[in-house]
Amino acid sequence: MENRAIYLIRHGKIKVEDNQRRYIGQLDLPLSEEGVHQAQRLQKILEPMNIGSVFSSDLSRCQETAGIITGNKSITTIVRKELREINMGEWEGCTFADITRRFPDAFKARGADIAYYRVPGGESFADCYKRVITAFHESMTSSTGHILFIGHAGVNRLLLCYILGMPLANLFKIQQDYGCLNVIVCTASSYQVKLVNFRS
Repeated sequence: MENRAIYLIRHGKIKVEDNQRRYIGQLDLPLSEEGVHQAQRLQKILEPMNIGSVFSSDLSRCQETAGIITGNKSITTIVRKELREINMGEWEGCTFADITRRFPDAFKARGADIAYYRVPGGESFADCYKRVITAFHESMTSSTGHILFIGHAGVNRLLLCYILGMPLANLFKIQQDYGCLNVIVCTASSYQVKLVNFRS
């Protein structure tokens, strides 16, 4: 089997009302002006790569990023709901400061069990992992050639944990900045991570 390159990127920076840290999981927010510029820089980097398939989360920030990167190329972006960011349930949109004030015990409990703690009405990272890895394998088997995945910080970290054989408890040891690029090579017998969190 021919080696395949997997280009795994995080969408560009999103447009938010302020600079406070918030739980933004499946809130559907657009790219900011800076996020558009980040996607344009990724487009230039990926232009020479012979990408055969593109898969994206269905949230608009990823689809916008995909549209900019693919540009005028005749590549159809396959949108998959399973590649959405983790569902933060009742915490969606809330600031970290607000959650630590209102639910200090829950905030600490999640920090102590980041892989399996489930926010009310939401998912744990372990829940998210199951759907993301399933979607990843389905996307790989249904496509040929080099492949581009446009995901989120949490989703990308989970994929990298899977490929590196890392426990989910360590997922935040992997940095994923807005508009970053990760490169993975798929061979007949294994996956090899070649680049993590590259920013142009």
